[in-house]
Amino acid sequence: MELLNVLEQIDEEAKVIQTTNVKGRKAWMPKRVVFTPDAMDEPYGQQIFERAQALNLNVQLLKNNRITGLRGATDKETYKIAKNTLAIVNAPKSAFNLRPIPPSADWQFHLAEGCPAHCQYCYLAGSLQGPPAIRVFANLPAILENTIKFERLNQITSFEASCYTDPLSIEHITGGLAKTIRFFGQRAMSHLRFVTKFDAVDHLINLEHNGRTRFRCSLNADAVARRLEGGTPGVAARVQALRKMALPKELGGGGYPVGVVLAPIMPIPNWEEAYTDLFEHLQQNLNFETDLTFELITHRFTPGSKDILMSWYPNTGLDMDESTRSTKRNKFGGIKYVYTREQMGYLKSFFEHEINTRFPQAKILYWT
Repeated sequence: MELLNVLEQIDEEAKVIQTTNVKGRKAWMPKRVVFTPDAMDEPYGQQIFERAQALNLNVQLLKNNRITGLRGATDKETYKIAKNTLAIVNAPKSAFNLRPIPPSADWQFHLAEGCPAHCQYCYLAGSLQGPPAIRVFANLPAILENTIKFERLNQITSFEASCYTDPLSIEHITGGLAKTIRFFGQRAMSHLRFVTKFDAVDHLINLEHNGRTRFRCSLNADAVARRLEGGTPGVAARVQALRKMALPKELGGGGYPVGVVLAPIMPIPNWEEAYTDLFEHLQQNLNFETDLTFELITHRFTPGSKDILMSWYPNTGLDMDESTRSTKRNKFGGIKYVYTREQMGYLKSFFEHEINTRFPQAKILYWT
C-alpha cells in the first residue's frame, strides 16, 4: 500500500505546469482533450482532467470508450486532426503482459502511446494502428504496480517507458512522468529508463529518484534536427536539459544517471563535421563526472513505414531511396532498409572513436 500512496500523492513538483522551455518556445497544447468514461473513473484520470482545465484546454467528456472524430477527408487532414488530439483512456488488458525489449531494457511498459512532435522519420509510423492521436493511460497506477511482477530475483531489472511516446512532451498536462520516477525511486531492484527530445525538466530536478531513473536525451546533428524534427526544442536546448539533469544535486542539478541516444544517425553531406560539432557541444556541457551512456541508432525504414511517412510528409527531404540501401529480414520475413555494410562500418568507426576519445568513462550500450 505504501507504493500506491506514493503514486497517488500530488506534491509541489507534480503541480508545476511548464508552458515554455528555456528559449521561450511554447509547450505543445492540443486543440482538444477527450476523456473516456473509464478514464474518468480513475483518480489519475481526474487529476489530468483538472490539469487540462487549469490550462484552459478544450476538454470533452465522451459518452463511451471509443475515440471518434479523428479522420478527415484526406490522409493529411487525418494526420493534422489526430496530432492535435490528446485522448485520456485506460490501457487495455494486453498492456499488462509486458514484452522484453533488448538491447534497450529488460521490459517495456507504456505511460502513453503517440507523440506530439513531427519527426519526418518517425519510428512510430507503422508501429501504432490508426490515426496518430496521443493516448494517455489513466490507469497508470495499476500499470506501474504491474511492473513489480516482472522484477528478476536478486537482480536489477530495467524498464523502458518511452517505446511508443515521448513522456516529457506531454508531462505539463499529465504529470505522469514525475509519478513514474517517484515510483521507481522506491524500488531498490528496478531501474527506469526513458528518452526525450524535449527540455522542460525543471520540475524533475528535485524528485527523489535515488539514482534509479536514467534520463536519456535524443540528439542529432543540428542540420538533421532543424530539417526533420518539427515541433521539438533545438539541440542546444536539449543539451542544456541533459546538463541540468546530470549535474550533481549539490551543484543545483538533478544528479540523474543520463544517456545520449544518437538517432537516427545519417550520412548527410559533411556529416563528419556536423556530428563533430555535436560532440564538441556535448563535451563542453558535460564537463563534470557523470554516469553517462550512449546508444547509437542508424536510420532505417520499412516499406510500410515509408508509405505512412510519405502520406504524412509528402514534401519530406528524408532520404528513403531503397536502391542505395541494404535489406534486413526479421524472423517473420519483414523487410527493413538499412545502410550498406561499408557505410555502417565507416559510421560506426567514427562514432565509437569520438565517444571513446571525448568521454572515456562513458559506456556505449549498442550500435544498430
